[in-house]
Amino acid sequence: MILHNRVNKDVLKEQLQNSTEKRITISFYKYVKLENPQEYRDQLYADFFKLGVYGRIYVAHEGINAQISVPDANFDAFEKYIDNSPELSGERLNIAVDDNGKSFFKLKIQVRHKIVADGLNDETFDVTNRGVHLKAEEFNKLASDPNTVIVDMRNHYESEVGHFENAITPDVDTFKQSLPIIEDMLKDKKDKNLLMYCTGGIRCEKASAYYKHRGFKNVFQLEGGIIEYARQVKSQGLENKFKGKNFVFDERLGERISEDVIAVCHQCGQSDDTHTNCKNDGCHLLFIQCEKCAEEFEGCCSKECQDVIHLPEEEQAKIRKGINKGRQVFKKGRSEKLAFKK
Repeated sequence: MILHNRVNKDVLKEQLQNSTEKRITISFYKYVKLENPQEYRDQLYADFFKLGVYGRIYVAHEGINAQISVPDANFDAFEKYIDNSPELSGERLNIAVDDNGKSFFKLKIQVRHKIVADGLNDETFDVTNRGVHLKAEEFNKLASDPNTVIVDMRNHYESEVGHFENAITPDVDTFKQSLPIIEDMLKDKKDKNLLMYCTGGIRCEKASAYYKHRGFKNVFQLEGGIIEYARQVKSQGLENKFKGKNFVFDERLGERISEDVIAVCHQCGQSDDTHTNCKNDGCHLLFIQCEKCAEEFEGCCSKECQDVIHLPEEEQAKIRKGINKGRQVFKKGRSEKLAFKK
């Protein structure tokens, strides 16, 4: 069996958009020791391929981090697989709250050094000594405490379209970059309640242990992240303290948590929170674009990129030769071309 995709991504994207198959978008992670990540990766690919799973999964000696979609018809079989897996049994599945089933178009599983790039030396502190996990109701209560500091552990382009009320939102590009910056910002607040959150909880797992190691006394984290918070708020009729969209790392680029629109189009300044990637394959800049600008610039971030997409494909290929922008899709969001980027 071939353990990787061999079909052109554009073909797969078109097939997904035209498909009427109902799919469920899910994320999960688990810190669990894997002796042979490559062997585990190959078996996981074979098993998930049979279940029709699409998505992006990272496997490392320290565990598994997955963002996937599963055919609705296979969901029971998928849950049974998770329950019967020694590595994954008992792990919570975060089900998307605003899902059209078009989140992923292929299955990709990679072996990495870590399941989240944090830049930390795990040998220098106890990674299992994590913060207190809070459910949505508990989070809301602690968030209202004047002795609490709420910190968004995500990147600038994530918090720009949605964040919790009164949260500190560091202007950072990566999780690795955020850790020392946040510590410096809070160096005189180590006795306060440090209340952290992220998309699905995984970044807070490591960050909470790190900050406890660095002397923070009262460390808390939102269990299941924004995704699980939104589900609990809806099912329990709780106050929703999250404003705007939750940025997600798949084809949807976001799921709405509240009707508040807190961002603006990066090209005209109009109120908007729709992320897109520049249609110029040599750019792929991640930015916010309203419908009017999307039409005017044909999905591009600038007039320069708009001119490029009208060139013959051979010329476009020459321009982008040697430039790999594909892996930078979610790592950008900054450009001098964007007049209204905060």
